[in-house]
Amino acid sequence: MMIDLPAPAANDPGHRAAPAPMPVAELARLGAIHKTYRQGEVMVEALRGVDLVIAEREMLAICGPSGSGKSTLLNLVGMLDEPTSGSVVIDGQDVLRLSRDAKADLRSSAIGFIFQSFNLIPVLSALENVLLPLRLRGKLDAAASARGRELLARVGLAAQLNAYPDRMSGGQRQRVAIARALVTQPRLVVADEPTANLDTDTSMVVIDLIASLRRDLDTTFVFSTHDHRILGHMDRTVHLRDGRIATGDLT
Repeated sequence: MMIDLPAPAANDPGHRAAPAPMPVAELARLGAIHKTYRQGEVMVEALRGVDLVIAEREMLAICGPSGSGKSTLLNLVGMLDEPTSGSVVIDGQDVLRLSRDAKADLRSSAIGFIFQSFNLIPVLSALENVLLPLRLRGKLDAAASARGRELLARVGLAAQLNAYPDRMSGGQRQRVAIARALVTQPRLVVADEPTANLDTDTSMVVIDLIASLRRDLDTTFVFSTHDHRILGHMDRTVHLRDGRIATGDLT
């Protein structure tokens, strides 16, 4: 399905009208999403009727205060959770109709993950951490190993292939995590607060790197973030409040 990304509004009243928005392919669609959790005797509505379209090659930020539902929404996009009701379509597949095995296959092949705390294995080198998703899928061969080395070089860590996480800075560890997320050649990468543990300068380096990789690899990135420093680098921002989209929705 094709969707139209809205053209940014001109600030100058005399500015010529922007050209019509270019249609882009749809990578994911979440429709009428509700998600309810039980906390003790209380039922908590984390998401309340959310509709969201994600375009191919988009950099999308999902932001909002704590408790707004952004982490829950990110987990649904990443197929780590299922809604209480609603529909989730990823890469043309109706996720809620898939078997457990088919869902796991789609998640491991089509989606990469970048975490706030990096989630690197301390006893593995940078290269071994990057190649771990392929090893777990039984797809680690010479070509895959070469791709891992190439990605580490691409993120500026060619000299740290054999370095262990405890010998790396926070920014270096996050770059290893980015390479690991991309080694399976996913269509979509979900990033949970990827700059939360980084200083301002390092955060900007990481976001610039992700933007460059998005252009080169045609990968879609969806962020959950509190970090307003990075929003200017996004194609679009979705604001959540009390489990509902406040602004920025495509639908």
